[in-house]
Amino acid sequence: MFWYHEELNRLEEEKKELAYIPETIFYGSSSFNLWDDLEALFQEYKPINLAFGGSTLAACSWFYKKNFKGLKPKHVLIYAGDNDLGEGRHPEEVVLFFKTLLTQIREDYGNIPVTFVSIKPSPSRWHLAGSIRYTNSNIKELVKKDENLHYLNIFDATLDESGKPNPLYFMEDRLHLNKIGYKIWYDIISKHLKSLPVLVNS
Repeated sequence: MFWYHEELNRLEEEKKELAYIPETIFYGSSSFNLWDDLEALFQEYKPINLAFGGSTLAACSWFYKKNFKGLKPKHVLIYAGDNDLGEGRHPEEVVLFFKTLLTQIREDYGNIPVTFVSIKPSPSRWHLAGSIRYTNSNIKELVKKDENLHYLNIFDATLDESGKPNPLYFMEDRLHLNKIGYKIWYDIISKHLKSLPVLVNS
């Protein structure tokens, strides 16, 4: 996984430059990484964006210790799994990587809220729709076993009336979100954050 090192070094520098002690970690792949006004939108939750481009859930788990070193979050949001499926991994493999990452977080930070943002549909990966749905549904099932694990369904919100990914929400590459798509995400995530007492009362 040496190809991630430039991105990981960037994260290290951003951690050093942060002017406050972060409480909310956004972690995962480029769908978070490319959200250029994320910190401003969620500033009341003292966020840090530790997402790195091209990452998989496997990579998020592999580099977890390095990326979270020195941090004491009150909440972690995760968006990853999209690239795992795109690389041909089986959905059950992806769920296993998520379970591993969740265990790592629980071992270090106890029972803090952890939120999984569902894997999005996208026009370029619509051929993987079955695998995406299967992965999402299996991760959603884990919520029943962990009272502080949350699942946010952004899948349905980015479909059009015909049940396919709405191209209005995506960039020209047909994979990443544009500003309209991020507005959909913001509405869902901000509503969720406001419902978490540990953040509201901080």
